[in-house]
Amino acid sequence: MILYHGSYLKIQKPDLIHSRDNVDFGRGFYTTPIHEQAVKWCQKFKRRGKNGIISLYNFDESAFQKFKVLKFDSYSEDWLNFILNCRTGKDFTDYDIVIGGVANDKVFNTVELYIDHLIDKKEAIRRLRYEKPNLQICFRIQKVLDEYLHYEGSEQI
Repeated sequence: MILYHGSYLKIQKPDLIHSRDNVDFGRGFYTTPIHEQAVKWCQKFKRRGKNGIISLYNFDESAFQKFKVLKFDSYSEDWLNFILNCRTGKDFTDYDIVIGGVANDKVFNTVELYIDHLIDKKEAIRRLRYEKPNLQICFRIQKVLDEYLHYEGSEQI
């Protein structure tokens, strides 16, 4: 499977040391099989005057059978709860790989309305169902990165 990572620099050897806490699926290295999504990730760097670089990887999907995987097929109550736990530092799960929709700006506006108690969970889920899910794959342990994700090259956006 081909995966992409959008950044301001080429990442030949992904690691978790440079990962941020309190993001969608917790600390990890984020990729997507959707080139357009990686381009969107690059845009935030370009707005800051940096380069936009997409690194391309070949991922050995046998890892899905060998590691603990959590997959969200749609924006759902479970997805919302997981995102909220990760973004607030309350994720104590031990998943190695998490797959699901991206909480982009539009999606996160709905999530923030829920966090601020301006809409209830039922209304948040109803609104999220109208969003076209993008897809991100978060690798949360170094072993998967080292053994199953292979750098193939990069392109500047």
